[in-house]
Amino acid sequence: MDRTEKHAFVAELAAVFAETSMVVVTQNKGLTVAEVTKLRRQMREAGATYKVAKNRLATLALDGTRFDGIAPLLKGPTALAWSRDPVAVAKAAIEFAKTNDKFVVLGGALGTQMLDASGVKALSELPSLDALRAKLLGLLNAPATKIAGVLQAPGGQLARVMAAYAKKDEEAA
Repeated sequence: MDRTEKHAFVAELAAVFAETSMVVVTQNKGLTVAEVTKLRRQMREAGATYKVAKNRLATLALDGTRFDGIAPLLKGPTALAWSRDPVAVAKAAIEFAKTNDKFVVLGGALGTQMLDASGVKALSELPSLDALRAKLLGLLNAPATKIAGVLQAPGGQLARVMAAYAKKDEEAA
């Protein structure tokens, strides 16, 4: 990379750090191209981005952002993963780390809160934002469904009683 490419890369990473809510720092010693491709695909499906960055350039991009506390984690062969949904990126990283010993989650940051590897793992065990929204909608719809069922029940019972009387009259005739 020449100097202009490095400046552009640092500016791009700084813009990403300004927009995202969660950054995970990983170490990837000896991953094959196929394994990295699989990891990137899993991250993309989760709505996250995974990028290998030179530590010095990533440190420059982190400087002055709310994620600058993760700079000490940038030693050795590291990569960054980020997403607007904090649970999605943590879940994708932890799931891949379970299946591959060469991939290690070092830590991360959720806004200004720094997380170690166990913190990222705990975050990954939470339900995703979409799952929480679905659960909330279910809770909001449940009372309306129950009210409709309660209001329908007396009418249904009355109809069954009338049908029973009609059937009894038919049998008597």
